[in-house]
Amino acid sequence: MAALVDTNILVYRFDSRFPEKQRTAIEILRRGILEDSVRVPHQAIVEFVAAATRPIRGHAILSQAEALREAEEFLRQFRVLYPNEAILRNALRGCAAYQLNWFDAHLWSYAEHYGLEEILTEDLQHDRLYGTVRVVNPFVGLR
Repeated sequence: MAALVDTNILVYRFDSRFPEKQRTAIEILRRGILEDSVRVPHQAIVEFVAAATRPIRGHAILSQAEALREAEEFLRQFRVLYPNEAILRNALRGCAAYQLNWFDAHLWSYAEHYGLEEILTEDLQHDRLYGTVRVVNPFVGLR
């Protein structure tokens, strides 16, 4: 079964400040390509470009040209999921029912709508079930 990946997986792929998380992200994405086991929400690609190009202590993880090129690669390598009205309506319900912020509720709604059993992220409570979707933090125990 495929899992939905959050933006942080995409960003850690290029963030050398956290080598253990970077190795984990690379492995998740590499395995996802080989096994067709990863889905990427459109939202994560948009957020990836913003996060990877945002200066942190004066330096960005990637230049804008690099981030855009990598975004194109994600579009080529993974099944990208796009929002529709049902996803947006369910995200609104997710905000209310689970007290999630908009972006997390939207991410959850993608997984729920597309029948994905897991979300891979460090932004939600590890091993928590939201509706039919379980959160897995692949970085638990890493620095």
